[in-house]
Amino acid sequence: MTNGLIDDFLDMQTSEHGAAENTLMAYRLDLEQFIGFCGKDPTAAAEGDIQEFVRNLAAQGFAPASIARKISALNDFFKFLLSEKKIKANPMVNILTPKKGQPLPKFLTRREVDLLIEAAEHNPDARHKRTAAMLKLMYACGLRVSELVNLPLNCINFDRRQILVKGKGAKERIIPVAEAAVKEILAYLPVREALLKGREKPFLFPSTTAADGHISRDGFYKNLKNLAVLAGIDPEKVSPHVLRHSFATHLVNRDADLRSVQKMLGHENIATTEIYTHILSDELQQKVLAKHPLARPKS
Repeated sequence: MTNGLIDDFLDMQTSEHGAAENTLMAYRLDLEQFIGFCGKDPTAAAEGDIQEFVRNLAAQGFAPASIARKISALNDFFKFLLSEKKIKANPMVNILTPKKGQPLPKFLTRREVDLLIEAAEHNPDARHKRTAAMLKLMYACGLRVSELVNLPLNCINFDRRQILVKGKGAKERIIPVAEAAVKEILAYLPVREALLKGREKPFLFPSTTAADGHISRDGFYKNLKNLAVLAGIDPEKVSPHVLRHSFATHLVNRDADLRSVQKMLGHENIATTEIYTHILSDELQQKVLAKHPLARPKS
């Protein structure tokens, strides 16, 4: 009877929800795992059986995301049994799904950022100079890649060393720009004119081939990957978003005010910015290892 109930449930998932083959296979494995653990017909399963199953999964080291998926499969299955009048009450109503947790953002060390910049500056080619300017500006200001490629030509106030950025929801914010990035942009502007060959483009980082008139996000992404190879860095470690994470991580680990970092990143909620407080920079890690009492040699 048990296999028949699972088959009926999977048939319903196919006919009513168009579930894919991989989804159906996952459902079957999860349900069979529960029934094997429970040792009884699912129509006789109680809330305590499910709680014990979840505790057992956690004890075996299953990740919260995997446990959450199995609970979701059981929830759908028991809802089906209830709708088919195979059970009188749903034993899942009080079962809580574990929080999956937010993964810590990946970031580059300051040395790795320097190596990328050096690789870009080493080549005198105009397109490499454009990439170097984009790289420095992104790292200096923590821009999203969509913000970076869409920057207008007049976005930077060179006297005040500030940049006006239009972010999500067309919300504008002003970000201070490090002097090194300002100098890089000033050096890039004649290169920009040479790339355009007299054509008019409203963007700081224009493209003569892209339909949007500016370098695409994918184009900058590929340029970064190529730079990583030239810099001797694993390309898998490098992306525009990793540069943004690096900006925030390096600031927070140098005791920058979290509210200020939030504003520069354009985060609506400071809780989004707070995740950077959970990351140790190489410098901070070395400081802990050097200064902690247990680091001192025994006399």
